[in-house]
Amino acid sequence: MRSSSAPVIQWFLLALPAAVFFGYFLTAFPHRCTSTPAQPSLASLPADSPSWDIYPEDFYEGGAYARLPQGTVRYWLIGPENGERIVLIHGLSVPAIIWKEIAPQLAQNGFRVLLYDLYGRGYSDAPQTTYDVNLYTTQLALLMQYVGWSHAHIAGVSMGGGIAAAFSAQFPHLVTDRLALVACTGLLNPSDLSRTSKFLSSPIVQLVASSYPFRRYLQYLASGKSAREDPIAELVRIQSAYLPGFNPAIASSLRDGPIRDLAPSFAALGQRHANVVVIWGTADTVVPYRSAARVRAHIPDAQMVTIDGGGHDILVSHPATVGRALVRFFSDKRGQAARQ
Repeated sequence: MRSSSAPVIQWFLLALPAAVFFGYFLTAFPHRCTSTPAQPSLASLPADSPSWDIYPEDFYEGGAYARLPQGTVRYWLIGPENGERIVLIHGLSVPAIIWKEIAPQLAQNGFRVLLYDLYGRGYSDAPQTTYDVNLYTTQLALLMQYVGWSHAHIAGVSMGGGIAAAFSAQFPHLVTDRLALVACTGLLNPSDLSRTSKFLSSPIVQLVASSYPFRRYLQYLASGKSAREDPIAELVRIQSAYLPGFNPAIASSLRDGPIRDLAPSFAALGQRHANVVVIWGTADTVVPYRSAARVRAHIPDAQMVTIDGGGHDILVSHPATVGRALVRFFSDKRGQAARQ
């Protein structure tokens, strides 16, 4: 009597060569590699958008685009070509325009200044990926290679300060002995973030926020505001309403980015006795002034410049004080900041 399993075995033996051949075909001819898709930048907006008046492509002189693996990056080089080199890194939501009062001061004092828009902000593409610390540090490393800089002083504000600290720890050979941190992130506790920030950065909320009806609603709200009231706030509203990659970039940065958990980076700076200046306003409610003590706990040798009554926007509200501190810090051979 024949076994009932015989047909199954025969079918398996017949199908096995075809399966092996098909598997070999897939292995021998893999799918073509594709680049990370990216959402457009402010450069894609129509000519009548208020963004062109607030923050045009040529806001600083020496502007150009760098095509990097994760997307196109807008950057500017100002100041004398033979000057000491400084990189300025902006924060979470406002692109390089935030340095508008500081960058010229550095250039006028003989520094060669590199400014750029982080991925997902301003005129840089918004790759559809996780906005973690490695995305940002790699962006800067590749940009410095693109412009031919082997090393530079680094200054970062808010989230840009967290990026600056992580970059200096990851790529010490690309950084000089000078690092300026202005109201920086990187050591925030979960309790430091508002419930609103946590809610708005959640994946479910971002799914709703990226929908066409919600984006049309944001565009309606943005169209009813006057740029003359607060141009920088208006620019953030325009990015949020018209750039599909902006809100996901902000949300992912809050969840996964250089906002917290960077204690090892700060500790590495302290262990090598890096020359660091920390600048903070006592009335900062975004990244509280108490965070300065956390930074100095990891970097005991760091100098402290305190701005009494200054909020998180000290680059705008106290540009002379911040600019003077940075110029002196980066100019002095001992790296001494301005006394306050």
